[in-house]
Amino acid sequence: MNAYKTKYTVMFQDQNTGRSYNMKNDISFERVEEVKYLETTLTNQNSVQEEIKNRLKSGSACYHSVQNLLSSSLLSKNVKIKVQRTIILPVVLYGCETWSLTLREECRLRVFENRVLRRIFGPKMDEGTEEWRKLHNEELNDLFFLPSIVQVIKSRKMRWVGHIACMGRVEVYTGFWWRNLRERTTWKTQA
Repeated sequence: MNAYKTKYTVMFQDQNTGRSYNMKNDISFERVEEVKYLETTLTNQNSVQEEIKNRLKSGSACYHSVQNLLSSSLLSKNVKIKVQRTIILPVVLYGCETWSLTLREECRLRVFENRVLRRIFGPKMDEGTEEWRKLHNEELNDLFFLPSIVQVIKSRKMRWVGHIACMGRVEVYTGFWWRNLRERTTWKTQA
């Protein structure tokens, strides 16, 4: 462990503890307001807003890298939706099982999703003015038959809660790992 690169944050109500944590040999760790761990931003206020903002920024970068595919007339709308579901959404939804969404964050996520869907479905010819215009949100909802990004987040959260409820404290990794090892050694002895 590199003590000069190691940082920590305090994630509970008593934020008045010291600015550094001292160990033996006069090595101290710097206390920071937020830490990036496994591509997830953890803040000392336990706020999800920064994490969602970072996820949307990463999703926008991913969207801009494939926007030529999404606006291509050579690909069908189903293929474009598969590109959105397999390339863009996993970047945005990484770690979403632990998010507690407010209406503001839900709105931000819907705006991002609608921007991608407008690129996929393209503009629409207005019958009255004979001009091209952007699709309205209701029209996007009628064209897009899959669950919205907010519905996907809520279903993933429920699935994650179900996994946590079924998981025993001791059997987090050991039961699964050793069972596979036993089956593997049994298989080798029979072969």
